[in-house]
This record gives sequence, C-alpha cells and structure tokens, in this order.
Amino acid sequence: MPNAVYSLQPSQSVLFITLDSCRYDSFVSASLPALKSIGELHRTMAPGNFTYSSHMAMFMGFTPGDAQSRETGVNPKFGKIFRMSQGGIAGKGKEYFLLEGRNIVDGFNRKGFRTMGTGAVGWFNPATETAGNLFADFHEFYYPGDPCVTWTLPQQLQWLSQKLDEDNTPVFAFLNIGETHVPYYFEGAPWSPEDNPCIPFGENNDAAEARRRQILALEWVDDQLAPLLDAFADATVVVCADHGDCWGEDGLWEHGISHPKVLEVPLLFRIGATE
Repeated sequence: MPNAVYSLQPSQSVLFITLDSCRYDSFVSASLPALKSIGELHRTMAPGNFTYSSHMAMFMGFTPGDAQSRETGVNPKFGKIFRMSQGGIAGKGKEYFLLEGRNIVDGFNRKGFRTMGTGAVGWFNPATETAGNLFADFHEFYYPGDPCVTWTLPQQLQWLSQKLDEDNTPVFAFLNIGETHVPYYFEGAPWSPEDNPCIPFGENNDAAEARRRQILALEWVDDQLAPLLDAFADATVVVCADHGDCWGEDGLWEHGISHPKVLEVPLLFRIGATE
C-alpha cells in the first residue's frame, strides 16, 4: 500500500492517538524519533485496564495522569487537556479545551470541528452494539478489520489522509493503533501473527520476546506516523497508551487486570491553538 499523503492542518486542529496496550518501558526503550519529538515523555497511570474502559474515560477528558504532577494535562485532576463543562470539578489548573456535550467528540462537533476517528481493535467494531459508545459521535468513523486482526495501521492512515484532504476546517482526528496490541504484529514482521508470546493463563509465554516484538512494532509505527505528525506540526497532538500489558509480573499476563504494569503508560502532548 502506498504511503499516505496529508494536507497541513489548521493550528486549531487536534490529533489524539492511542497506542493500544503499549507499556511505558517499551516506549522508553524504543527508537521513536517522530513520536518522541512531540513533547516531554511522562510516566502516567491509565484510567482503565482495558481498551473500552480506558477510552470511555479518556473521551470524558480523563486522559492518563501522574497524580503527583501540578501541570495541566499531565495530571487531569489538576487540569485537563479536554474538560467537559459538566464533568466534575475544574481542578487547580486551567484546562486547554473546555467542551459542552456528551463527550469530547460531541464537544468538538459543537465547536464546528470535523470529527473523524479510526480504531483498530475489536472494541471499535461497528458491527457490535457495545462499540456504539465509542464511535457514534464522530462525523465519520472507520474500522478496517476483523476483531482478530489488529495490525491495520496502513489502511487507517490511508483513510485519514483522504478525509484530512477535504477542506481547511479544524478537525478532531482520533487514531487507535493496534500493532502494539497482542500479538505485537505489524505488516512485514518476520514472525507469524499466530505466534502470540503473551496469552492470559498461557503455558508457553515469553516475556523477553513480548518486549522485543512490542518495541519493534512501536518503531515500525513511528516510521508510519511521521507524515501524519508533520501535518499536525502546528496543531494539538496527544499521544498515550490506553493501558499496558503484564509480561509475567506476579505470574500475570496481558491486560484487563489492575496491575501496576497494566496501568503504567506513556503520555506525550503538544498544545496548539485552543481558540
């Protein structure tokens, strides 16, 4: 598939990327020139331990946070990047975006933004009723795959490039990336996607191989994302993971459990124009 080409976005636009299941230590260890150029890397705790719960919280403005921080965006309790006007206390720090509506997607709709989203993992599958809570408020949403195939970033980026080229209206663009999700597979990887080194209650799991593959997947993703990040160079960009995975810590594997390694995630952001 040819590389996607993007038009430059207005400085009021917002790009929100979630690296599904990406551990903080994987992000630290990986060579990620495009992603790490966004801003300071923060070690934060996710608001949920699996995709659905974490994204529902983030779409209400509760992005991953460091509870010890006194910086807006790094600690949502202190000050949120995106705050719903009816979503609890304002905190001590001024939010970057104050929104009205059901969630942040609806809030950007009401501000006149074009909202577009694409999700890789099965929780975003529009064929299921549960996914409606995650995608229904986007003007346009794209789910490229099948619940068992999460490595679909090239198709997602091609779709985004077509949508971003339509006009010069500010956009809220959301991208959930599945290559960092088990089985840590990406297009052209030299191993089979059927070979999963991290299976809950599995008997042949391999922590070292899970780490190696997630880091390689991250580095492949970084290369794919560089043109998209360039298109949002003057806009707001938020990148985080929705949760991590356990790799044998305390005898536990994968996610959906409230273990520190599941909740520990990377967060980076850069704020563009907010009005």
